[in-house]
Amino acid sequence: MGKDGQPKHRQEARELRRHAARRQPADRLLIVCEGEKTEPLYLNEIRQELRLPSANIQVQPTAYGTEPLRIVEYAEDLFMSGNRERGILPRSFDRVIAVFDRDSHHTYHAAIAKAASLNERITNDEGVKVPFEPVVSVPCFELWPLLHFEDVLAPIERGDVYQRLQQHLPGYAKGQASLWAMTKPQLDDATARAKALIAAGGHAHHGQLPFTEMHTLVDQLRHLKDRAA
Repeated sequence: MGKDGQPKHRQEARELRRHAARRQPADRLLIVCEGEKTEPLYLNEIRQELRLPSANIQVQPTAYGTEPLRIVEYAEDLFMSGNRERGILPRSFDRVIAVFDRDSHHTYHAAIAKAASLNERITNDEGVKVPFEPVVSVPCFELWPLLHFEDVLAPIERGDVYQRLQQHLPGYAKGQASLWAMTKPQLDDATARAKALIAAGGHAHHGQLPFTEMHTLVDQLRHLKDRAA
C-alpha cells in the first residue's frame, strides 16, 4: 500500500498522469551522437534557432566510444536509466535517435540491427511505445554539409569529403561552430541531393554508396517547431 492508503500501482499511475499534464505537448526527442562536438554543435544550433527547449530536445554525445553499436547501446541506456547530472529522467522521451557514420566501423551493421530490435519495443514514462531510429551517413557526417554545395554521386572516402568541403568552407575542421548558419541557405539543395542519393540506390544497409539521413533529422526538428507554434 502507498503512504495515503492507496495501492502503490494506482499512485504510480496517478503520478504519470500528473507528469503528462504538466509537460509541454511537443514531442520529447533524445539524440545521441557519435561526435563529441561537430554533430551536437550543429543540432543544438538548429534547436536554439528554432527555440526548441532543451527540456524537450536533448542532444548528447556518446559516453561509450565511437563504435556504432556502442552508440546505440548508450542511447538505450540513457533512455532507460536517465542521467541525473544531465537532468535526464528515465524513459522521459517520445523518440530516440542514434546518429553515427559508416566510415570503417566494424559494428555498423550490428548497430542498425540493434536499433531495429529496439524500435517501438520500449515504452516511455507514459506507457507509449517509442520509435528508436538510426540516422546514418556514408562515409561520414561531413557528407551532409558537402551536399549543400555539390553533388556526390560515387563512393567517396572520408578524407576526400573533408577536402571537398574545405573548398566551400575554408578552414573547416571537426568541431566547427556555426555550421548550421553557414549551410542553411543551401538547405533545400542539400535535401534534394540527399533524396536523389536514396533514389539512386543509396541505403543505410548498403554502407558503400554515398548516403545520409541527416535531412530527415533536420526535418523532424523543423516539424517540432511547427507543432509548437
